[in-house]
Amino acid sequence: MGRSISVVIPLCDEFDSGVALLSHRDVEVVPADNRSVAAVLAAMRKATGRWIVVVDGVAQPGDLAVRLARLGESRDVDLVIASRTGETNAKNALAKLVFPRRLGQPVDPTSGFFAVRRDAVDLDRIRPGGFRVLMELLVRHPRLRMAEVAYHKSSDRRGGVLGVVRRGLVFAGHLVRLRTSLLAQQATRSARASVRGWLLRAFAFGLIGLSGLVVNTAVLWLLHLEVLQVHYLIAATLATEVSTAWLFVLTETLLYRKDKPGTVRSRGVRFFLLNHFALAVRLPLLALLVDGMHVDVLIANALTLALLFLVRFVVADSAIYGKGEPACDEPPREPIRVLVDLDHEIPVPRNGNRPTETARYLPYRYAVPGLATIGSQVELPELDYFRSQWLGHDTEIQVRVGVVGDRRPLPRAVFTQSAQGLGYREHLGRLGANFRVRLGDPITVVVSAALARSPHVVYTNILEALLRFVAVSRGAMLLHSACVELHGVGVLISARTDTGKTGTVLRLVREHKAKFLSDDMTILYPDGRVGCFPKPLTISHHTLRAVRSHELSPKEWRRLRLQSRLHSKEGREFALLLSQLNLPIMGVNAFTQRIVPPPKYAVDRLLPCEIVPESKISDLFVIARGELGSGELAEDEATATLLENTEDAYQFPPFRQLAPSIVIGEDDHLVLRDKERAILESALSRIRARWLSTADFSWADRIPVLVDEGATAKGWA
Repeated sequence: MGRSISVVIPLCDEFDSGVALLSHRDVEVVPADNRSVAAVLAAMRKATGRWIVVVDGVAQPGDLAVRLARLGESRDVDLVIASRTGETNAKNALAKLVFPRRLGQPVDPTSGFFAVRRDAVDLDRIRPGGFRVLMELLVRHPRLRMAEVAYHKSSDRRGGVLGVVRRGLVFAGHLVRLRTSLLAQQATRSARASVRGWLLRAFAFGLIGLSGLVVNTAVLWLLHLEVLQVHYLIAATLATEVSTAWLFVLTETLLYRKDKPGTVRSRGVRFFLLNHFALAVRLPLLALLVDGMHVDVLIANALTLALLFLVRFVVADSAIYGKGEPACDEPPREPIRVLVDLDHEIPVPRNGNRPTETARYLPYRYAVPGLATIGSQVELPELDYFRSQWLGHDTEIQVRVGVVGDRRPLPRAVFTQSAQGLGYREHLGRLGANFRVRLGDPITVVVSAALARSPHVVYTNILEALLRFVAVSRGAMLLHSACVELHGVGVLISARTDTGKTGTVLRLVREHKAKFLSDDMTILYPDGRVGCFPKPLTISHHTLRAVRSHELSPKEWRRLRLQSRLHSKEGREFALLLSQLNLPIMGVNAFTQRIVPPPKYAVDRLLPCEIVPESKISDLFVIARGELGSGELAEDEATATLLENTEDAYQFPPFRQLAPSIVIGEDDHLVLRDKERAILESALSRIRARWLSTADFSWADRIPVLVDEGATAKGWA
């Protein structure tokens, strides 16, 4: 039976102490005959561990070799690179110049010290005549999910000047061979067909776009200059509505006629979202051209449409009509760079003599029973139920607004994990949606001004993820589920996002007099108790059927129809697809939420109800859409389903990078996840779990019947 980690070390005297340090129980040391790629590759093939750590040119790897593999396991990535710092590496600069996409993301693509997940790579792709195994891995496997660890090492000067020159020539020859090999692969018929097809689609998209430009200009001319003479920005907005519908019909019927992903509605929602996001970018530019530079309205409108053509095509071709199968030469799926330096803290930016954070006063204070006290300079509407102005300023979690990020723009978003916390910086420097977190006592979250203007993003993308693991440290679980008290017993309702959970809860409260505890997140304890977490309800498009017309004003209804479309399942999936591109996705999300706020309403704003602070759970229903049916869920199956549904609620970036960086006390992410599972398993051992499937959103009609049947039964079936 193989060990969990295999460490490949070339046989040199300088590694003897490193070998001794690596003699751990779960570590297998695999010697390589020498430092050549062929020898290292042969040793990697002999390795039996789930993770292979290559230690080449590192005198004292020590425990860092093991930590690389452990870090990769905890962060759920494929590759962890020990990136050398403290030196100017000409090889890296040249490698990035030759392979700007494949080698552009890591700081040190020529490092000889890295850990790779064994089943994530095909070692047969690597050529034994290369210069560095890592460079071959990155070029041959461009979609590896990676993290980087800062590794302080001086420059390699072995062999004097002649040795440096010799290694430089070998490296240059390797780059030439690697680039030639890759070009040969890309020049095959299938690759040529792929490139030719992309260019043909772009040309056809351009022709369709020209017809849309004619429609857009004609509507703008009629509304602004000829018939109604409305303001040109209003006319441009209405013209976009008409031309978007025109373009979608032509794109669907003429350009992408076969093998389209999803449904017509889902593609239509994404197409309209794309064009309206482009509209939000166009309108300020249009105003600048017309009012600032006195360009004719029709010409300025055409210019702004033309400028955004390529962006619209790339997004439409990949995120709306793409089949989800990446080409072999695409950049990594996750464009966020992850840097780990466990020996140093994240540097706090200085702004001259001015403080980087605003005053200490925290005007918004919240107390979530059993979880944490929170003080914030940003109002958090999701926690409004827990508003506790009587709290002092010494809260356990503090959210502040300050200077976060680099002075200069970045080529891609960067997530940093340090000894004391974590940070996230986006492309726009200090103007971006950035934040940093210090995991101390108290936990301090500092958000940039741009992010602070979108409180929903601050809570959902940062604070709720922290609360989830703080809850685990307090012996509770923040479970993604709804909870009501029905006929005197607590009932949990779990489902994947946008299934119909909110509508079910509204109907149970209105029609069956259920008492409300939560709609989205529930505090669950090991003994089967639950605490309420009454966040405002998000009214997505399919939830509209559960809201009565008299419960909202006509203005709210009109606004809700747009909001519910944008914040629907289709809108969320579109945003997740965009997050795979090298975009300042958190900034885009924050900007979108400011322009079109999510349709959130407190439950007692929609209907009369009683909110109870705590209950004892007797039943769990996992609801889904499909053929009518129900049945018992085994405890292990219920556990897996609830954990999966909880993870489904935390998909938007940068949660994937944030969660593995959270350390509460002595517990890292892996320990916290184990404790979370233990809490859930203990609670489920006291609960009757069932699945319930319907095709007509009628869960609210069937759950009370099943609860009553269970209450009258002599025992659990």
